[in-house]
Amino acid sequence: MRAGPIHHVAIVVRSIDEALPRYRSLFGLEPEGEPFVFESQRVRLCFVATGPAPAARIELVEPIDGDSGVARFLSARGEGLHHVCLQTDDLPRALDELAAREAELIDREPRAGAHGDVAFVHPRALNGVLWELLSIDGDGGTAS
Repeated sequence: MRAGPIHHVAIVVRSIDEALPRYRSLFGLEPEGEPFVFESQRVRLCFVATGPAPAARIELVEPIDGDSGVARFLSARGEGLHHVCLQTDDLPRALDELAAREAELIDREPRAGAHGDVAFVHPRALNGVLWELLSIDGDGGTAS
């Protein structure tokens, strides 16, 4: 199995509205669109372009209530790196191969993500970092 390239790096923030101006002023980075709510995960998301497509993105992630996993992460660890997302062309096969290699998976089956089907690999499998695998939708990876 080969995964990559990096699709995005996710950063948990208390407020996208407060964080986004800093990404603009410090790095000149602009969002790909308006922030939107991803209801199933109870988060608000904003993808920030780091260059012309297919450059990797920064995903700003803001919890919309106190009960989500991201809210618990924010409460325990504060703002900062949440996960790194790699693209894959065959997510079910990638999960099968990772399971065969005894990688600890959070998701054994793909689930819907903001840009296509996703699955997460537990941080214990890779040096304390949460990894997301993404099978890109036919729209080239832009949120709808």
